[in-house]
Amino acid sequence: TAVCDVNPERTAWATKAITDAGHPAPTVYTRGPRAFERLGAQEALQLVYNATPWEWHVPICLAAMRHGKHAATQVPAAMSLDDCWALVEAAEKHQKHCVMMENCNYGRMEMLAFNLVGQGLLGEVVHGVGGYLHDLRDVKFSSSGEGLWRRAWWQKLNGNLYPTHGLGPVANCMDINRGDRFDYIVSMSGPSRGLQAWAAEHFPPDAPQRREQYVLGDVNVSLVKTANGRTIYVGHDTNLPRPYSRINIVQGTKGIFQGYPDRVYIEGRGKPHAWQPASEYLEEFDHPLWKEIAERAAGAGHGGMDYMEDYRLIKCLREGLPTDMNVYDAAALSSLVGATVESVARRSRPIDIPDFTRGAWKTNPKLDIVRA
Repeated sequence: TAVCDVNPERTAWATKAITDAGHPAPTVYTRGPRAFERLGAQEALQLVYNATPWEWHVPICLAAMRHGKHAATQVPAAMSLDDCWALVEAAEKHQKHCVMMENCNYGRMEMLAFNLVGQGLLGEVVHGVGGYLHDLRDVKFSSSGEGLWRRAWWQKLNGNLYPTHGLGPVANCMDINRGDRFDYIVSMSGPSRGLQAWAAEHFPPDAPQRREQYVLGDVNVSLVKTANGRTIYVGHDTNLPRPYSRINIVQGTKGIFQGYPDRVYIEGRGKPHAWQPASEYLEEFDHPLWKEIAERAAGAGHGGMDYMEDYRLIKCLREGLPTDMNVYDAAALSSLVGATVESVARRSRPIDIPDFTRGAWKTNPKLDIVRA
């Protein structure tokens, strides 16, 4: 219906993609960084989909809901605890959905693990591990895209600035906000070395990138305690050379799922004390959503998970169903940014994570095994 960006070349790209697909040309908004407010006020649409630098996530979502639109945003939804509350309070006030588009919740292996938990094969889940371990040095120093804004955050915050990819799937397996919740967190960061070393190797001595100062430690590690006593380890490492990993461990009383590589151990299945490839469980326990629409998702972003999350959001909005993830999930998962920054600054003291549901987590129904 409408597209908005501070860069006209992006709205031109989007317009071409829309018209090439056989749809009418969208209304274009490009006049300044707050043109999204005019879009929300003037356009008759249901959903504002927000893929912007982090500092704009909350302002765009708040404007959308204020003008009667649902909001969906990239991750993290907010970079401070106060902004997490602002999203929750606006969604309640305006009675609109505010969804964080955490695509990793829809990964095939993450949904396999979720299905194994739902079927009881792992027993009671007692521990989880998630992380975002991704060498992004070339991305951060790029002269386009995320390089234009993302590196600046490394100069002002020290904590876990990108917790939701690894945390989201583990939170689903633990029924966070649906029978349990994050209670408190302790966090610590190591030294900052990676970006300085990369800049020294790739830029001349007089380049401004060589003079930048970073406060974010290259590796941040955090421990979350839930209200029901379970533990979650969350890691962040994007400044150092390494292969990609989100770790993705779900440990239960009867077995364990572990990612990178994806493998399973369930007591009484397979050989004692020996991993089985997770692929061996797909025929019997592949998540129904993947069984039903994997062919349609083939070729879509991130192995098809992007298609899955968009499909589910649109289906829920069209049919008036509760969305898979809601504003309370967006706030809880994103709250780790602000909470880890505070814990690191206070010598790793425990920081309480707010109950954004105000007690409703005790009675909220569990997340269903969603279907197409």
